[in-house]
Amino acid sequence: MNRVSSRELQPPAFTPIQGDPAPPDVVRYLRTLNRYKWGILMVVIAVGMLAAMYASSLRPVYRATATVMVEMGKPKVVSNQDLYEAFGGTTRDYFLTQFEIIKSRELAERLVRVMQLSKHPEYDPRQQAKPWYAAWVPAQFLPAAAPGPAPSEEGIEESVVAQVMGQINLQPVRNTQLVKLSFDSHDPVLAERVPNTLAMIYIIADLEARGDTTRRSMLFLKDQAVELKQKLNESERALQDFRERERIIVAKGVAVSGAIRQLEEIESALDDARKKRLDAEARFNQVNAARQGQPGAALESLPLVQNNPVMARFKEAEAEAERRVSEASKRYGPEHPRMVSAQSDLKAVRDNLRRQVGTVVDGVLKDYEVAKANEASLERALSRAKMESQEYNRKEFTLARLEREVASNRQLYDLFTQRAKETNTGDVPSAIARVIDVAKLPKAPSGPNKRNIVLIAMLVALAVAVSIALLLEQLDVTVKTSHEVESKLEVKAVGVLPRMRLAPGVPIERLFIDENQGPFAEGIRSIRSDLLLAGIDSPQKVVLLTSSLPEEGKTTVACNLAFAFSQIKKTLFVEADMRRPKIARVLGADAQRAGLSELVAGSALLDECVYPADNSNLWVLQSGRVPLNPLELISSHRFAEVMATLKKAFDVIVIDSPPLQLVSDALVLSQYATSILYVVKADSTPYPLARHGLTQMRRVNEPALVGLGAVLNQLDIDKANKYYGEYRGYGGRYYRKYGYTSSAIGSTAPTPAAITGNKAA
Repeated sequence: MNRVSSRELQPPAFTPIQGDPAPPDVVRYLRTLNRYKWGILMVVIAVGMLAAMYASSLRPVYRATATVMVEMGKPKVVSNQDLYEAFGGTTRDYFLTQFEIIKSRELAERLVRVMQLSKHPEYDPRQQAKPWYAAWVPAQFLPAAAPGPAPSEEGIEESVVAQVMGQINLQPVRNTQLVKLSFDSHDPVLAERVPNTLAMIYIIADLEARGDTTRRSMLFLKDQAVELKQKLNESERALQDFRERERIIVAKGVAVSGAIRQLEEIESALDDARKKRLDAEARFNQVNAARQGQPGAALESLPLVQNNPVMARFKEAEAEAERRVSEASKRYGPEHPRMVSAQSDLKAVRDNLRRQVGTVVDGVLKDYEVAKANEASLERALSRAKMESQEYNRKEFTLARLEREVASNRQLYDLFTQRAKETNTGDVPSAIARVIDVAKLPKAPSGPNKRNIVLIAMLVALAVAVSIALLLEQLDVTVKTSHEVESKLEVKAVGVLPRMRLAPGVPIERLFIDENQGPFAEGIRSIRSDLLLAGIDSPQKVVLLTSSLPEEGKTTVACNLAFAFSQIKKTLFVEADMRRPKIARVLGADAQRAGLSELVAGSALLDECVYPADNSNLWVLQSGRVPLNPLELISSHRFAEVMATLKKAFDVIVIDSPPLQLVSDALVLSQYATSILYVVKADSTPYPLARHGLTQMRRVNEPALVGLGAVLNQLDIDKANKYYGEYRGYGGRYYRKYGYTSSAIGSTAPTPAAITGNKAA
């Protein structure tokens, strides 16, 4: 296999577009909306028409409003405020409670029964009119009524109550006690009657409820008073029995018993006995101290002895006896009878004095013992009295409990008796609310606002349609512009070919020859120039064209590119797509002519297989007879030899290969190519699929030896200019300056039945 030098064909490395960044999000969104504007407009118009049909079928709704003033405080059946302390709350809570009562189900049920709304045509299902869409839909297409049991009166009433509760509307007036009570109905008379009737029902229901409360309160208070009277009598009897049993005396509200009085007397006597014992103990201590010294003299010198009256008389007698002894000693001798008598008297006096001292000392000892015994006896009596007092204290607790029970029962009995009397002669009930403004018959409907319904439906439809358009744009992964070719596929955009509108039967594969001055031809020339400049020093060029999927226009591009090369160089077009051959049919050649398969197999010569196309310098080698396995054929050594022979015979070889994602023929053929063109159909080919094919090409071939590029085919120039802002001025406007007109750029298509899009391989 002959291959050119890598240095001769090495292309410069491709760098994706950096100078044209992606447009901002707002610009992309605006372009997306511009692209889908007609679809969005059709959705909005369709929804608007449906909304108009629906709004026109709606029945008018009338609203009547009554103004009600709710009293600030609820009148009381008794004068005692304590009865309502448990139910007291803030002013706001009170009014909110009243509003909820007005909207309650109980009042709604009474309203339905009073006004007999379950039989009103507005609510009675047996009198309902046909649905709104019945006027627009033929009778045979309307759903038949489902057979079933007739609704019961209870079921109808429950349904009517639910509907009425939904139609009642309360609107408090700010900073006032007023509330607006409104009702919506298709019947203006019903809309007028319901608010007034509901206000009256609310007032009457409150009066009835408070009357029932008063009666129940009176019965309750009377029953409680009787029961409390019995409890009071029982507690008083229990208190009196306890006093009598425990001998408790009550004097001016103070309970007194014998144990308490005895305790006080013993404590007083004990204090006196303790003082006497202390005095006797002091005298006893003096006597003991004197005994430890000189008993006679010491005892006589004690104050208690000196102060004794008897001792004083004995002292006087002793002094008198001493005086007589002293006088006798002056007159008489010691043996004189008078002297002896005086001394005998003195001795007797002194003996008596000593005996009296002993008597006083013995009296002190006896007094001390008596004082101690008396104190101990009183202490024992005090202990017994304290125990009795504690027992009384325990009884006193029971007494206090019984007294408290009596007081509590008496207080409750008096309170309930008083409240029962107040309830029996209580305040006259007054209305909790009054109607300030009665509801009037509405003169005009309050709704529905049909224009707003249509407008809101169209706005919602617009928002949904715009969201769907943006979502479709995000989900659209097709390649649309050359900028996306280079940014998303990371490959050079070799050229862009516009979508052509041709008359039936006109072969687009020969458009370069038939219309040599059109925009399509200029696109082909741009591709040819790019390929020539990519390897300007290369003597031979082998250009391989492939695509991701069928119907992308690779055969069209290959044929027209081959015609373009044939104008400047000896060019051969090779139809390597042997699975679906079509060149013979397009160029008007003999489909039975020998071709590539016969040439490779050796059953035909080169001159027999290659033939010139009509009215051109292009040589064509069609696929020939379809082989059993085309991939084995192009992978053989014989095919490599054929390619070497063709390279020697022609300057440029353009090879049309099968789609890359279906078969791998293009990967095998790429080893003989110096340039590879990957055809991408605008607004059709998903870029992940195309990028996968290009990645396969890069893996198989050496990037330095293969010029890899992409061709954006079948681009709608007007759409791209309008929606994407690219290719402004591209196409016929430029060529009209030279007097050129064509069905490709004007509205001069031969017939209205012209097809859209390039025919793909």
